[in-house]
Amino acid sequence: MAAQVFRSSDPNPNLRFLEEVSARTAGVSRLEMCIQCGTCGGSCPSSVDMDHTPRMLFALIRAGLREAALSSNTPWYCVSCYHCVVRCPQDVHIADVMYTLKSMAIQEKLYKEATAPDFSQTFVDMVETYGRSYEFGLATRHYLKHFPLRMPSMAPMGLGMLSKKRMDITPTRIEGMDQLKAILTRAKELEVV
Repeated sequence: MAAQVFRSSDPNPNLRFLEEVSARTAGVSRLEMCIQCGTCGGSCPSSVDMDHTPRMLFALIRAGLREAALSSNTPWYCVSCYHCVVRCPQDVHIADVMYTLKSMAIQEKLYKEATAPDFSQTFVDMVETYGRSYEFGLATRHYLKHFPLRMPSMAPMGLGMLSKKRMDITPTRIEGMDQLKAILTRAKELEVV
């Protein structure tokens, strides 16, 4: 891992990256309030595939380890379920920070492999097509493309979710897709890259 280079005139280089991530996050991130309790990682349904828990990722950010943080796969596996945000005792807007880190990683070309960006793009494609996430399709596409040998071990969980009506086998399109497409188009026009 290459060391981050900071200007000698910078009084606190570790805070620069933390401040940058906070400033680039929509709304108020409260990232500086993280107490490293680990509740976020314990709440995360995707943590098994992450190379760092959110808590560990935030420690990298605090340490000013920009390259290590932006090359982590953690933001890419965030499914925006907001379990971490709801359970965070400090009200850190973790999912919003993950979006910021993805954007920064893309901009600086610091992601390790295409698996995580592919997952993210599949999620975005489904939201643009159906107006919401289609979990069965998302998981199926992702695992078939990147981890086909894991599919048999995932079947019992998938069947359990289907039988308990926690997941649908077919996608459901939201009402007002024209309005959503107009909003997404306008957001892309306003996006600053």
